[in-house]
Amino acid sequence: MDNPQPNDNNRTQSAIRTTTLVYALQAASFLLFFTFIAALIINYLKRDDVADTWLTSHFRWQIRTFWFALLWAGFGVITLLIGIGYFILVGVSIWIIYRIAKGWLALADNKPMYLDE
Repeated sequence: MDNPQPNDNNRTQSAIRTTTLVYALQAASFLLFFTFIAALIINYLKRDDVADTWLTSHFRWQIRTFWFALLWAGFGVITLLIGIGYFILVGVSIWIIYRIAKGWLALADNKPMYLDE
């Protein structure tokens, strides 16, 4: 019988590389917006690969970062006409940087994003 541990380790290492790639794409989105969309697509395509691992929380964190950023950025663009949109967009940008940094640091420490996992 084969020992399943090496396969699990390979699977985990591959998932860590994918998660790192997504954080890098999210960070690159400040220069090229389409990389944020590419990161989201990778999250959805690879979500089954991290199922039942501690990396599931990172994927959820990354996906939520995209959707909430999109929601608040849309609100910021709409409110540009009344003057507060600029502040909302700056706040969203800072929040995205925070989410990427916090997630990437937790990944580097091999920690999940949420305490309940």
